[in-house]
Amino acid sequence: MTTQAQLHCLCLLTLYLTTGYGQEGKFSGPLKPMEFSIFEGQEPSQLIFQFKANPPAVTFKLTGETDGIFQIQPDGLLYHNKSLDRETRAVHRLQVSALDAQGNTVEGPVPVTIEVKDINDNRPVFLQQHYEGSVRQNSRPGKPFMYVNATDLDDPATLNGQLIYQILMQLPKVNNVMYFQINNQTGGISLTPQGSQELDPLKNPHYKLVVSVADMGGLTEHSFSDSVPVDITVKENIWKPPEPVEIEENSTKPYPFKITQVQWNDPGALYSLLAKENTPQFPFSIDQEGDIYVTQPLDREEKNAYVFYAVAKDEQGKPLSKPLEIQVKVKDINDNPPTCSSPVTVLEVQENEKIGSSIGTLIAHDMDEENTINSVLEYRIVDQTPKVPQDGLFLVQEYSGTLQLVLQSLHKRDTPQYNLSVQVSDKDFKTLCFVQINVIDINDQIPIFEKSDYGNLTFPEDTAVGSVILTIQATDTDEPHTGSSKILYRITQGDSEGRLEIETDPQTNTGYVKLKKPLDFETVAIHNIVVQAENPEPLVPGVQYNASSSATFRLTVTDVNEAPQFSQQVFEAKVSEAVAKGTKVGNTTAKDPEGLDVSYSLRGDKRGWLRIDPATGEIFSVAQLDREAESLYRVQVVATEIGGSYLSSTAQFHLTLTDVNDNPPRLVKEYTGLFFCYPLKAPGSLIFEATDDDELTFRGRHFTFSLGSESLQKDWEVSKINGTHAHLSTKHTGFEERVYNISIRISDGDRQPLEGIVSLPVTFCKCVENRCFQPAAHMPGIPPVGMAVGILLATLLVIGIILAVVFFRMKRDKGQHNAEGAQASEVKPLRN
Repeated sequence: MTTQAQLHCLCLLTLYLTTGYGQEGKFSGPLKPMEFSIFEGQEPSQLIFQFKANPPAVTFKLTGETDGIFQIQPDGLLYHNKSLDRETRAVHRLQVSALDAQGNTVEGPVPVTIEVKDINDNRPVFLQQHYEGSVRQNSRPGKPFMYVNATDLDDPATLNGQLIYQILMQLPKVNNVMYFQINNQTGGISLTPQGSQELDPLKNPHYKLVVSVADMGGLTEHSFSDSVPVDITVKENIWKPPEPVEIEENSTKPYPFKITQVQWNDPGALYSLLAKENTPQFPFSIDQEGDIYVTQPLDREEKNAYVFYAVAKDEQGKPLSKPLEIQVKVKDINDNPPTCSSPVTVLEVQENEKIGSSIGTLIAHDMDEENTINSVLEYRIVDQTPKVPQDGLFLVQEYSGTLQLVLQSLHKRDTPQYNLSVQVSDKDFKTLCFVQINVIDINDQIPIFEKSDYGNLTFPEDTAVGSVILTIQATDTDEPHTGSSKILYRITQGDSEGRLEIETDPQTNTGYVKLKKPLDFETVAIHNIVVQAENPEPLVPGVQYNASSSATFRLTVTDVNEAPQFSQQVFEAKVSEAVAKGTKVGNTTAKDPEGLDVSYSLRGDKRGWLRIDPATGEIFSVAQLDREAESLYRVQVVATEIGGSYLSSTAQFHLTLTDVNDNPPRLVKEYTGLFFCYPLKAPGSLIFEATDDDELTFRGRHFTFSLGSESLQKDWEVSKINGTHAHLSTKHTGFEERVYNISIRISDGDRQPLEGIVSLPVTFCKCVENRCFQPAAHMPGIPPVGMAVGILLATLLVIGIILAVVFFRMKRDKGQHNAEGAQASEVKPLRN
């Protein structure tokens, strides 16, 4: 053996002994299939494992993918003599055999797998030294328009081969805003939302980026990196809405025909149309070249405009950008004739109407577009029936349709009605409309009452509202059922308070005088009423209403005894709850309509707090008021007339009590479960809450807390948490196992403060699972176990004695019954 080989074996032996490989277990063992993991790049001559041979085996043999790196010593030491490289071979598959002295295989071969684990020994490298790309302005943010790619020879399943992309620089960087972003996993470069909105090829058509890539997921300063320049050209966005389109309605062109076009920035987009609103039919389509067609005739009178959207999607059906709005206006043609608003337009003219007066307007319509030549209408009278006293009595304004009287005034007795045929035309169509003109009587006759005085009427003041108290009648000789003959009745004198109203029968002109408001003897006992009869149509000049159009009657109201009436239904007052007994707290007033004296009394004074002066209605306190018992005290005041029928009425009296500080603080509840676990290991504290029964102000409650006795200060202390809560804390741990009653002084901090002393029972007890536990023997009212057993045995003994006595008596009674039965059978005669 050479000197070099001897030294090598000596090194292996030393490493073998110092690392514990000689011990059976983790680093040595019998010949069997094995798997090992070794980091690449380690120093050579590293031991891997020692296989133990069983006789007659005396040596080992190594075969397989050794690559001149792995060797095995005759004593079974497996090692590598060169550094491993995962990028050259990630897994070495070896076979180990045990040989005897003659070189024959006695065991194996068994497989031994060596996995070479990766270390970060390779830097990432971009596939290109320079990248170029282009993007359209207004492209969708976040959608990559180009990619940069890098590789790393390290294991991609580990951090060593995990690559992270980042944009290091953007030039130019307008207003310090990044227009581009990169997907740090895929290397896809896209626009940011700001870039999608602000990129403009007219301002900056070219941008330069510096993109870096780092391994180790970019998480450590020991990672390797590379960078590459990227040049980007900004192109004009051609995905723009087209100009609004105008289509002539009911076009005779062959359908479908092209009306406009849209185009995505790149070929291959899938186009579709989306209606903005639901319509029975959508008369548009788009092909995959972006050409938009109208598919059927349009009718402006049905729908004068359409708005819809053009959508561009990729092959996966995802939108490439925002939809474009397409606007289509339907151009009008004259395809509608004029129409009359009604089959016959009826107008009226008074027989004394002056020449040139307007009679009325004939209204016609045209469905074509307004304010265009297609909808301009012209009017012309083509016939008048009858032509009496002559033809051409009427004129129609050419463009407005207004009819006028042009030759002379009309007389109803000669011709009560005229019929006109009026031609209405637009530039292509003509329509005939009909007008009926009725000559109506002029209002030259006044209404005349059948009698001028309807005498005296007498009604009690409690007559029901709505009652008819009188029927009146006037007549008018003008034409019936016109404004000249219709009569309206109006009271002109004697009813200043509006207690009466008059309704007119439209068929007979009969007037019904009714009560609109209650009568009141005490206010007005006698009404002298004057009624005027008038027409809704004005009288002709020279004719006036006179005494024949008016009538009178006298209404006498009789007295009815009524209950007193309060000046208001609810009387309200406010006083402090601390007012002295006998203080006046309110006042009520009532009057009797007949002028009788009134006596006052109270009803519903359930607490007996008030009394009322029976003569004046003044209300006084007779007991101590208490806001905490009732803050709003309600009673009824009864007013009774003195004499007469002793009628009475009631009103409400509401007394609001304002608060004074008259309730000392107290605990918000009864604290019965406060405890500390015994023995106390460290000072502790408990929380308690206080309140009082006075009214809560907007500032809330502000109590102060202190111990009720100086003797407690060596063991306890009280500290305020807020206006209503405080801590009770122990000062030491040396407390006995018992109940402590701690007195607490609580003050309410008012200008005239009140304080209360309360007691907090605190128990020191043994605890089980943080709960206070007391044995049954120590609980008041519960007997100890021995006593309970004695009581149970005594109870069972008493029950046993009672059962024995009952059983003995039942047995004795049964024996006596049997003996009597036997005697009776001896004297009973036999029967055949």
